[in-house]
Amino acid sequence: MKNHKQQNIVLLISSYIFYAWWDWRFLSLILFSSFVDYVSGLKIEASNTQTGKKRWLIISLCSNLGLLAIFKYYNFFANSFADLMGTVGWQVNDLTLNIILPVGISFYTFQTLSYTIDIYRGQFKPTKDVISFLTYISFFPQLVAGPIERASNLLPQIERKRTFKKQWFNEGVFQILVGLFRKIVIADNLGTYVDAVYFNPEIHNSSTLVLATFFYAFQIYYDFSGYSDIAIGTAKLLGFKFHQNFNLPYFSKSITEFWRKWHMSLSFWLRDYLYISLGGNRKGIKITYRNLMLTMLLGGLWHGSSWNFVIWGGIHGLALSCEKFIFSFKKNKDFGFLGYIYTFIVVLLSWVFFRAPDLGTSATIIKKILSFDFLMPFIGDFNNVAISVLMLLLGIGFDFYIRLKKVHLEDLGGQLSTVKLVTFATAIIMLLNLFYSTSNNFIYFQF
Repeated sequence: MKNHKQQNIVLLISSYIFYAWWDWRFLSLILFSSFVDYVSGLKIEASNTQTGKKRWLIISLCSNLGLLAIFKYYNFFANSFADLMGTVGWQVNDLTLNIILPVGISFYTFQTLSYTIDIYRGQFKPTKDVISFLTYISFFPQLVAGPIERASNLLPQIERKRTFKKQWFNEGVFQILVGLFRKIVIADNLGTYVDAVYFNPEIHNSSTLVLATFFYAFQIYYDFSGYSDIAIGTAKLLGFKFHQNFNLPYFSKSITEFWRKWHMSLSFWLRDYLYISLGGNRKGIKITYRNLMLTMLLGGLWHGSSWNFVIWGGIHGLALSCEKFIFSFKKNKDFGFLGYIYTFIVVLLSWVFFRAPDLGTSATIIKKILSFDFLMPFIGDFNNVAISVLMLLLGIGFDFYIRLKKVHLEDLGGQLSTVKLVTFATAIIMLLNLFYSTSNNFIYFQF
């Protein structure tokens, strides 16, 4: 195509068709958010007073968070209020609404909010090109499950013409194949056993629940990192470079390090737009602990409208606060080799609340795990577990390979020789054909 404007029109139409495939009615929500923030960005920049700038920022925040509150959290808080009133003997009529959660609303809401907040802070200039802005909000590779890209990274790329780059093509194709491998071969196999155990945890003993939770830790990692790989690789094929979203998070010596490597686009968003906005660590140690807890509690709630997610966030917030206290007396900001074990145990136990459908089930699983009933070492389909373990070892081995190479996966495809690239790609394609199933969606589609 002759220029970037034609490229953007094609991308915009493709992105809207992609999103409308789920439900065309939800396009109105993206268009509304896009219009509000496009106008708000221009008005914030044009305002001569701080009051005027703040007014338009509030309009942006209320509009976007208002939609998120209605579609994602209204029924949750209505049910919670009814349950609370029930504890004191007051019967409350059904307050819930018959609405469904639009796919990707949490992701594109945070993405568009970062745009107006950056303009308000004077860190970014608004675009006057409405097509470029609409493309930025709706760009299909990361529309429904991230990564959450900042305008400062993605918009400049949208506003210039893209050309074919062989190295980016190799990197993109390779990362897409790795993402499919992580999702279809590893995550979906692990999920079969996890779903069977978590569907009825009452009949299982400690060892079975520990194994299922261990599998889930890697299922959600390979599921979500796999989606991120596909999104980042697809963007590269189209001439865009996203930021890294996962960096081998289970190779972490502390929860603090874990959150620098897990879902990095969300982690850094929470740090930059919530934790720092609350005051960060600038107002004393007590306020710092409060800000950490609030950030992680709200980060947990962002994942889903359930108290389970709030508790999950609270566990991480408490761990981060404890580490901040301990690290204030330590020169090295980690726990050495034992940190790997400690971090994985904390993350593993917190995943129980993330995976279980409700608080009662979570309590049952935690109680049974801590009963240490390991007399029966295994319950379930041994063949399924054996295949899952084999594929998991293959995935972990590949992660070790990346770690030993000291290279990011995003760049690996471009650094391999043609022979290695073809060998890797052939092996992955063979495994994909062997394990392919259409039954499992990506886990983060629900958020």
